[in-house]
Parts: sequence; structure tokens; C-alpha cells
Amino acid sequence: MFKLYEKYLEVIDKYLKQCFASQSPFIHCKIGCTDCCELGEYPFSRLEAEYLMAGFPLLPAEIQTEIKKQIKNLLQQKSEHKKDERFLHRCPFLLDKKCVLYERRGITCRTFGLAWFEEVSGKKVVKLPECSKIGLNYSEVLDNGEVDMNKFNDNGVLSPIQHSLSLNYFEHELLRGVEGIEFGEIRPLLEWFNANH
Repeated sequence: MFKLYEKYLEVIDKYLKQCFASQSPFIHCKIGCTDCCELGEYPFSRLEAEYLMAGFPLLPAEIQTEIKKQIKNLLQQKSEHKKDERFLHRCPFLLDKKCVLYERRGITCRTFGLAWFEEVSGKKVVKLPECSKIGLNYSEVLDNGEVDMNKFNDNGVLSPIQHSLSLNYFEHELLRGVEGIEFGEIRPLLEWFNANH
């Protein structure tokens, strides 16, 4: 299953490379910028979680120990968190401003930083990465917190990606005609550890 998934990721990565290139005037991502990994839920499908964790035993023992400690602490914090609120947290695989399993990161992680259109109440609405609010990706198109579409055109970017960047899109729309890949249920990353430990 992983071999087929890795072929799928090659296609996704090629597609996302084009997306990032088309939005390059507004992309400020660089090595060491980890804002997208500092506060989130990180939705992962079962397949993505299994693929991520298949790389875990290949890490040095001290890194494995540190990640296990972080996951244990986060699960404890989550158990004390209000059940009806989202539990946002730092990704446990982020150490020293680097993802220790970067090559195995999920599709959500691969799309961080891009702008896209989302269907909301029958209308297309521009969605920007959270880092736009702190002067990073796409901050140039914000005007008093609202998206100014003219600023896209002024910088040679015609528009955001025309579809959602949700896992559902990548798993269903981009998988049409691909046989043999089953992503399974989608959960926040920590829930995969809750389920397995």
C-alpha cells in the first residue's frame, strides 16, 4: 500500500509545486519558519498516520524518546481540555524548528501556506493561511482584515487555487481513476495516538 501511496504523493507534490510557484509573489515560507506547525489539529487520514509512523522507527533513539514524551504530554493536556472545544497544539514531530518526519508529512502539511477558494453558503470565499495575519504568506492582499482581490492581480497572481485544499478534495477528486488507495477515516493527528495507545 505504501508504494502506491508514495506514487500518489509524487503526483501531489508535483501539483503542489506548481501551486506554490503560481503563488510565489505571496509565499514567504523558508527553512525555520514553523508558524503552521505551532498551533493546529493537523488532520490526518488513517493511511497518512500509518505512513508517518512507519518512518518513526528509523529516527534516532533520542528523537523517538522526545517525540513519545511530547505526545504523552499533549494527550494529557487534551484529556484536561474542554471536550466541546478544538484542542489546538504544537505538532509533536516539530523539534528544533524542523519536522523530523518531513518526507512523510501529511497532505495538510504539504498544502500549508497556499491560498484557495472554499465554498461557503453557496459562495466562493477566499481562504488564506493563518500566517497571513502575522505578516507572512498573503499578508499583502489583506486590507483591514479583508481580502483585496485586486492585489492578487497587481502581483501577477490571477487568483487563489480554485478548489478546496481539504483532505477530502485530495483523497476523492484527485484520486479519480486511481485504484487501490484507501485513505480511511480522517482525524486530528493526536487522535490516532489516542486510538493506538
